[in-house]
Amino acid sequence: MSSAPATQSPVERVKLALCLGALGVVFGDIGTSPLYALRESVSQLPATDQVMGVFGVLSLIFWSLLIVVCLKYITFVTRADNRGEGGVFSLFSLGRFDQTKGRRGIGVGVLVILVGAAMLCGEGVITPAISVLSAAEGIKLLVPGAEPFVVPFAVVVLVGIFWFQSKGSMTIGRIYGPVMLVWFISIGLLGLVHIVKNPAVLQALNPWHGLHLLATHPAEIGLILGGVVLSITGVEAIFADMGHFGRKAIQRAWYFVAMPGLVLNYFGQGAYVLSHPEGIANPFLGVAPAGVLRVSLMILSVLAAIIASQAMISGTFSLIRQAMQLGFFPRLKVLHTSSEQSGQIYIPLINTFLALGSIATVLGFRSSSNLASAYGIAVTSAMTVTTFALYFVAIHTWKWPRWQAAGLCLLFGLIDVIFLLANAHKIVDGGWLPLAISAGLLAVMHTWKSGRNEIQEKVYGGAITELELSSIARSKNIVRVQGSAIFMVATPKGTPLALLHHLKANKCLQHTVVLLTITTEDVPQVQDEDRFSLDNMGEGVWRAIGRYGYMESPDVSKLVERIRAQGVPVNLQATTFYFNREMIITGGDARMFEWQKALYAFLSRNARPVKDYYRILPTQIIEIGLPVQL
Repeated sequence: MSSAPATQSPVERVKLALCLGALGVVFGDIGTSPLYALRESVSQLPATDQVMGVFGVLSLIFWSLLIVVCLKYITFVTRADNRGEGGVFSLFSLGRFDQTKGRRGIGVGVLVILVGAAMLCGEGVITPAISVLSAAEGIKLLVPGAEPFVVPFAVVVLVGIFWFQSKGSMTIGRIYGPVMLVWFISIGLLGLVHIVKNPAVLQALNPWHGLHLLATHPAEIGLILGGVVLSITGVEAIFADMGHFGRKAIQRAWYFVAMPGLVLNYFGQGAYVLSHPEGIANPFLGVAPAGVLRVSLMILSVLAAIIASQAMISGTFSLIRQAMQLGFFPRLKVLHTSSEQSGQIYIPLINTFLALGSIATVLGFRSSSNLASAYGIAVTSAMTVTTFALYFVAIHTWKWPRWQAAGLCLLFGLIDVIFLLANAHKIVDGGWLPLAISAGLLAVMHTWKSGRNEIQEKVYGGAITELELSSIARSKNIVRVQGSAIFMVATPKGTPLALLHHLKANKCLQHTVVLLTITTEDVPQVQDEDRFSLDNMGEGVWRAIGRYGYMESPDVSKLVERIRAQGVPVNLQATTFYFNREMIITGGDARMFEWQKALYAFLSRNARPVKDYYRILPTQIIEIGLPVQL
């Protein structure tokens, strides 16, 4: 009997580790919502109705967690995984939002997906700001007169968070889960104490209280729901980070730890406000007795805010890398911070953008209440895009009947749109911030993709026909010289312009020539057996194709080793790589606005060169200029 537990213990330890990791990374953002969600929701009511309005607000929060998080995301959205990976670009792949063949423009479906991706990047700016600022505001309750130090303290914490990104999140990642486990248990127990003292608050489990609150306060419906939606911020992380932990681990972490802790704390805050109406300004810290426990809760809330911020920043890095791999974003420098996990990456430019944006947001809004206005727009927009994409996943991948998919998504979409419209009034008060950030990112992604499509059509489409390279290689006008050359080709057919320019200028060709194409598939990772293919075109000319998923970074050196292993006489150290260097000229007939052509030219000049992206030594590279008029 003693052998069974010993045999199962390693498996159980793995499950426990995955659940702990999910607590820290997946539920870090939604786990810090109790810092401000109930306070902001109740504060929207008239002063005379705030205490009794607690029942209605708690009811709305509870049923939002149940329907949006449990039913929509945990039950259905997490099923839309692409080989175990989640995120908006998994929906893009499974929903078959690829463009129609021969069409250079970007379809409406693709545009909607890009809007969702841009909104999630906007959350990468706002989440660290509101999480850290909310935690820092606890100083005011602990130390009277400390209000002037709240914003500087929050800025210092943010500087530390973004500075640490370059060191990698592996070290701090080991304590993500345990700290958040302590967090959920602590806030749950503190809430339970007050529920026991005032069990009448459990009446809020009845959805009638929420509906009654909305019916009796029609003028404040938008304000109330705008506060309630803050309780489900970070819900997109449940799907986005699924590949790291798996659906089962996320479900267990939510139902056994995160959700009980959140619900108990929200109801405990409600019970505290009913008994202490004067504590409505900060019911979260109010549930802890004054003294050591309250100070400890304050310190724990800062740690939880740091973890929530760290997870969102890392998620933004992953999202941008996926966009780059799929051709929706200019190439940027990507650093791997872990030799064990490929998902541990750091993008310096994006980190700087997020840092400046978050710090500027704190300095501009100066309180979590003001910043809450900006938060709901990004969250509800991303939720709406997810529902839109889920419909296409249901009919294309799950093979549901259209009526069945439409029925489910209309239910979720109705809730999303209600929350979205409820936050519309916040645009003037701060909701313009995520919209501005998202509009800027959307312009970059749309312009880059449109520009790449135009260049593909102009340069690599009908302009260059398929040539018989073996005939060229046998030509008496071409001198074959010692050595090997690899020509980087955008498409796995036709003759690369770099090769034609090389022949025209030098009248010679190396004995071994490889036309290498790197493609990005609509899957997170490509299986090793599908990674590489090689065709012999004769006369020492070979065509090779390297395939990578949208969550992988190409490694040309490894591909060259695989080419050599199949008998092609190439030596990585002695091989010359040939690239086209596009030089963009505006004023052409491309189907783009003039401002987009100018923006694409700017992005192209400043994007990381392809040669650097593929990690090839500069001494082995020859670039050939290629003027392209858009």
